[in-house]
Amino acid sequence: MVICCGGGSQDQQSQSRPQGGSSQSWYPPSVVSSLSSSRPGTPGSTSSGSFSSHRPTDRPESPSHVSPAEAAGIIAVVKDKSVDELRKLLSDKDAYHQFLLSLDQVKIQNNLREELRKETLQLARDNLEKEPRMMELRNQCRIIRTTELAAAQEKQNELERQKEESLKFYSPASLLQRLQEAMNKTEEESENLHSQFLDREIEFGAFVHKYKKLRTTYHRRALVQLAAKTSSTG
Repeated sequence: MVICCGGGSQDQQSQSRPQGGSSQSWYPPSVVSSLSSSRPGTPGSTSSGSFSSHRPTDRPESPSHVSPAEAAGIIAVVKDKSVDELRKLLSDKDAYHQFLLSLDQVKIQNNLREELRKETLQLARDNLEKEPRMMELRNQCRIIRTTELAAAQEKQNELERQKEESLKFYSPASLLQRLQEAMNKTEEESENLHSQFLDREIEFGAFVHKYKKLRTTYHRRALVQLAAKTSSTG
């Protein structure tokens, strides 16, 4: 008789749990399925199964991301809990939260997150400590850019100007022009020397010597000019 009464009380508990479970829709479906599978041969598992079967009527079950190893670990933790303890986990958020924090998988994840947080904070502190040095280097670069670089740029511009002048000075057109100017100057000197001879301002011997030299220079330049013009046009 005692056994029958005990069975009747458990059946009554299994009938009351779907209502309590269905009202607590915040509980993860993966954990509910793990809890239900942890007691396959007890009336408590029947009540958990009825709870899980009624959940799709409340909301669609979200896809589970729990690996088989993690699920086995959870099952190993909850398999020895009583029906009252399981009911408390399903209905009490604080109890569920404490139970969740006690799991090894959660502890590992929390430890990793804490380590990552500390490393991130340390990197941030290191960056802040390096900021004055970065500002100093930035100022040095600005000074170099405005002083040394400006002077080097000015010197480069001067060298470029000199190069352009040299190229212009020794260009074929410039050489021909200066050769023509030299020929004109020699021609003018020859005319002045001839005028001096006519005015008896210079002796015959000196006139012949200077005049011959000027005319030789003139014709030599004329030949060079003619050769340069011929080679450029050819």
